[in-house]
Amino acid sequence: MLSELMNFLKACWRPSSSERYVHTGSDAAGRQDGLLWYKDIGQHMNGDFSMAVVQANNLLEDQSQVESGSLSSQESGPYGTFVGIYDGHGGPETSRYINDHLFPHLKRFTSEQQSMSVDVIRKAFQATEEGFLSLVTKQWPMKPQIAAVGSCCLVGVICGGTLYIANLGDSRAVLGRLVKATGEVLSVQLSAEHNASIESVRQELHSLHPDDPQIVVLKHNVWRVKGIIQVSRSIGDVYLKRAEFNREPLYAKFRLRDTFRRPILSAEPSIHVHQLQPHDQFIIFASDGLWEHFSNQEAVDIIQNHPRNGSARRLVKAALQEAAKKREMRYSDLKKIDRGVRRHFHDDITVIVVFLDTNLVSRASSVRGPTVSVRGGGVNLRANSLAPCATPTELGAIQERKEGSGLILLCTL
Repeated sequence: MLSELMNFLKACWRPSSSERYVHTGSDAAGRQDGLLWYKDIGQHMNGDFSMAVVQANNLLEDQSQVESGSLSSQESGPYGTFVGIYDGHGGPETSRYINDHLFPHLKRFTSEQQSMSVDVIRKAFQATEEGFLSLVTKQWPMKPQIAAVGSCCLVGVICGGTLYIANLGDSRAVLGRLVKATGEVLSVQLSAEHNASIESVRQELHSLHPDDPQIVVLKHNVWRVKGIIQVSRSIGDVYLKRAEFNREPLYAKFRLRDTFRRPILSAEPSIHVHQLQPHDQFIIFASDGLWEHFSNQEAVDIIQNHPRNGSARRLVKAALQEAAKKREMRYSDLKKIDRGVRRHFHDDITVIVVFLDTNLVSRASSVRGPTVSVRGGGVNLRANSLAPCATPTELGAIQERKEGSGLILLCTL
């Protein structure tokens, strides 16, 4: 049965030789190996970092970045490290928008307040949400489906020995902490998740919408907000926040039957502040594509038991091996499956591992360090080329809503 499915899927997507992808040269800006992009090691103000992204969708919906240096629009600082992982759904537009605008907003608000704070981060999230809403409003007449595109948003900021973690959705940040008495490195989850599969999230939704008994619905054994989407907080998903976008010309299958008075989803991040300690070894930032295969401790163990170089790529590869095992296939066969078709086997997966050097972390935020700006890569389509399988925002025929179940696949044959 599996072999027949594989043959059908391969027939659906046969890229030309000009669309095959190989390694690039230097690792300075990362390397490409098929659908895997990676940067094995780099330096930020507070230590080393490693990044990796594997693409599953036709258009990469995960976006990510590491920024190190000034966290303000003024060169006088403060200085530190910014990490962002943006896991899109319904299309790549929102995650790309966040990748372009969230960090500049953060720098602007840091400059205004002349320091890093929870308030600065919250304002940066709010400005990004409002900016994307303005974009949707402008594009609505020509491209109404953009109202149904959204993204999770996980951010980490290290500044002056303090770690700020802000999150919308179900990406996750996990700290690896050394226990000196035993030599073990234990996992500590730093981010709060907003997924309807979590009972406290369902309770929160019921308390916010007491007049709506259908605010969360169990559908195909998965809890979903309004029976549509698993995450309860995001950037974008405007049609679930503004009733004026829950109408034609948005496709009927995406619209809610009933109108609503208050936003169904929220863009208010959960923010956690942690004072970094000498026994804090590293932080794993990852989209939920990783966490569906590993527990927090399993991921920490993989990082701890191997060299720093290539840490993120090692985690992504381990996740792909698990995905292959679950489908009773070989990892080598999974690697041969192209984007779009690959989404039947695993999600886009983004991992950033940030290692912490105690001496660098403890220095003042006024001390200037190396300037770094790296964005996670993916496979780029050639100009004027069509993706072989339709994406939700292009044809409106399917919409992936973090359901964890199989997708309907439309192919251009």
